[in-house]
Amino acid sequence: MFGRRRTARQYREAWQSVEELSATHVEPPLAAPAQAREQVAGLMMLHPQPLVIDGQVRTCDGCGAYRDWIVISIHCAVWLRCPAGHEQPEPRLDTAWYDQHSGPITHQYDSYEDGLRHLGH
Repeated sequence: MFGRRRTARQYREAWQSVEELSATHVEPPLAAPAQAREQVAGLMMLHPQPLVIDGQVRTCDGCGAYRDWIVISIHCAVWLRCPAGHEQPEPRLDTAWYDQHSGPITHQYDSYEDGLRHLGH
């Protein structure tokens, strides 16, 4: 009985801390001019495995890379960046997919380049 209450309380506290972090998060559009991209404090994650969407492995339109993506969630769109630096929107993915696969927010980046640097690109 007491173990369940403690677990429920810990879950509520963890969820509240995640909500507090996400309330301070700002996401300008990635396709904006260069000066707006400097202000991205965005949601980015590394996706080292091949990215399979609708049963097909997603490859870069520019170089053919199929792994080590950086997945970027901006507003209602998901963008992909390959290891060579080619960026492209992925209309088949949405922010719900990103939220399901990204896990908890661990870092908030001051700029787009800081995020890329932190993720090793």
